[in-house]
Amino acid sequence: MSTNLSIIGTSITKFGELWEKSLVELMTEAVTEAVRDAGVDPEDIEAIFVANKAAGSFENQLHLNALASQLFPHFPPAVHIEAACASGGAALLAAEHALLAGQYKTVLVVGAEKMTDVSAEETTEILASAADATRQFGSTFPALYALVADMYLRKHALTSEVLATIAVKNHRHALKNSKAQFRKELSLEQVMQSAIIAPPLRVFDCSPISDGAAAVVLTTQPHKAKARVAGAGQGQDAMVLADRRSLTTFRATSTAAKQAYQRAGMKPADIQCAEVHDCFTIAELLAIADLGFFPEEEAGRATLQNQTTLGGKIIINPSGGLKACGHPVGATGVKQVAYLAELVSRGEADRVLAHNVGGAGGTAVVHILEKAL
Repeated sequence: MSTNLSIIGTSITKFGELWEKSLVELMTEAVTEAVRDAGVDPEDIEAIFVANKAAGSFENQLHLNALASQLFPHFPPAVHIEAACASGGAALLAAEHALLAGQYKTVLVVGAEKMTDVSAEETTEILASAADATRQFGSTFPALYALVADMYLRKHALTSEVLATIAVKNHRHALKNSKAQFRKELSLEQVMQSAIIAPPLRVFDCSPISDGAAAVVLTTQPHKAKARVAGAGQGQDAMVLADRRSLTTFRATSTAAKQAYQRAGMKPADIQCAEVHDCFTIAELLAIADLGFFPEEEAGRATLQNQTTLGGKIIINPSGGLKACGHPVGATGVKQVAYLAELVSRGEADRVLAHNVGGAGGTAVVHILEKAL
């Protein structure tokens, strides 16, 4: 990656059940604040990359790129990127590629989703469109991730306590995040006694339905930066679980991570903090192994021994993750990078990683940020 690909502005709206705000209002808030934070003139934004999974279904609103463009007086070119829950990471990659190709010098990426204006049943059906519509018809993502969780726990002789430990940790982390949807600590007993959704996954193993938006301004121009994009990568795998070579690892994540580490000239041990895609608690357990932080057979024990929180080997999901911060699906990947860039700019870490997944591991995007030069 280019040594001058920098993040100069960030914004994250409050995540949660924001019935009083429309999708456009959330996008406008994120865009306006990110441009202000970057300290650039709005007309310096040469292009916009919009991440969103399903506004056509949730809001009956498509053509989001045009909605974003009209927020600027000069109507810059804009595109809409959809890669299920990895839409944010994919939009950031598209923006970075355009910058590195020299097509633009300064661009904005905004991710947004408005999910709470329809019923929970409708939301479940809409989200299921990220699975194979023919071969996985009728499947829900709690069910698919439950299959993965059951296989993982059996393979490594673990109990659901390890999953509950992840939920407890991420809710504790979210207490310090003013934008988080849930700023309430949970006990291990509360998680393990919550209602079963799809065995072994319980209510508190699942990320919530959320509204929210996030935005990032990127540039190749000399500017005071919050963080530098050191490396990035994208991986893919079969959408259907039956076609996978393993259910206890996501090949898309390991592929994306390998690319990101190579391009950044780093290794997993160099990363101090990571935002990983914990749409379900089992997803964090897979991620910390697939990203190279722990061997697969040690990831569960490391979690139980508090090696993924403050004072441990690496801090995983300091924002609260998708589990407690919230998961407005199109915004998540952008929020991860925005949150980590802010953390780096405050001097709380020098090298950080963001991991964004689409579906049940069909797509994965990894970004590595470091302290600006």
